Amino acid sequence: MEKPTTTPTSSSSVEYEVLERWAREQVRLKIQDILEEEVNEFLGRAKWERANRVDAIGGYRNGYGKPRSLTMTNGTIDIRRPRVRGLEERFVSKVLPLFARRTREVGDLLPQLYLHGLAGGDFELALRGLLGEKAPLSAGTVARLKGKWQNEYKAWSKRSLRDLEVAYMWADGIYVKAGLEKEKAVVLTVIGGLSDGSKVILYMGSGYRESKESWLEALRDMKARGLEQVRLAVADGGLGLWAALPQVYPECREQRCWNHKIVNVLDQLPVQRREEANTILTGIPYEGTQKEAEARKGEFGAWCRKNGYQKAAEILENDWERMITFYSFPKEHWHHIRTSNIVESPFASLRLRTDAAKRYKKVENATAVIWKVLLVAESRFRKLNAPTLLKVVYQGVEFKDGVAISAKTKGEKGFGEHAA
Repeated sequence: MEKPTTTPTSSSSVEYEVLERWAREQVRLKIQDILEEEVNEFLGRAKWERANRVDAIGGYRNGYGKPRSLTMTNGTIDIRRPRVRGLEERFVSKVLPLFARRTREVGDLLPQLYLHGLAGGDFELALRGLLGEKAPLSAGTVARLKGKWQNEYKAWSKRSLRDLEVAYMWADGIYVKAGLEKEKAVVLTVIGGLSDGSKVILYMGSGYRESKESWLEALRDMKARGLEQVRLAVADGGLGLWAALPQVYPECREQRCWNHKIVNVLDQLPVQRREEANTILTGIPYEGTQKEAEARKGEFGAWCRKNGYQKAAEILENDWERMITFYSFPKEHWHHIRTSNIVESPFASLRLRTDAAKRYKKVENATAVIWKVLLVAESRFRKLNAPTLLKVVYQGVEFKDGVAISAKTKGEKGFGEHAA
């Protein structure tokens, strides 16, 4: 009988665990040294130096406090805080505040874990696996953090938007089923594309479905906080936003999402004919000019008439002007503004989390958590293509088929033909 052997994998695992422990110990020693140096600076003298200078503030070291746990993303360590006596001013470490028991990165882990699919009850188990058994985290801790997020969300909702130059905005809603609510509520979200190419969350708030009244409240809120102008709004076919937008931002252009439109058209066709139809439909928004897109639309209409699918052709024709607005903006930005993907993408994981029945007792609880998760996503937002052209868009330069009209009339090379 052969003797069992240790696989390279298990050996590597042991070595890795030893390395992890060593790394945590080095971090602990370093933090302890920094705390000692902070006391030296606070008292104006080293540990064994007498207070005999004219400008010495007095006071003396008085040992250490009880060991306390500090949780970091690579585990939990024990730190002993130096104690100082004989002074009116209290010694407070800048590195390790008095009541800090976890680093800010650990707090950010919670919404990230939620984003990746852990329900509230799974947090403690997951965090202890990541941070160690001594991690001061519990279901109560998570509940308190959610309460903190609600307060932070309220403050965030009142912040000024006056200094933001918003060229584009993408709007969408995520439906939430709460245990104490009779019907699903919607959390309305607006993401803005700024003149420097960055993307930020402009608005998040609950509403009743995606009604005109709910969107009016959202748009008026942004206007009241200083957002005076938006050049283009991108969203799906929900009638509420399109009815509300002219009342608040009458100069804002409107672009309906092509992904939603194609799905609506395909729903009118037999399953066996959808692939053929999809080939024609997906080619329309990729045509280089508005005229070519309209020709491809005519091709699809002819195919529908030939095969008896008139309803599908009518749905494509419906609201056509809002489907081709993107041709009036720089070609370099078409990738971003033909669809509502920019606001849909961070919602994809959220929908998996919020579809579970009775996950939240109140919609307000859901709004705060969703907001926190979206802030994590916002920190990873990529900049828009050709950021220099966003400033041009914000300034109101007109485009045709992706090229600036003002430059074309002068016989110059259009803004949209320059590489960013």
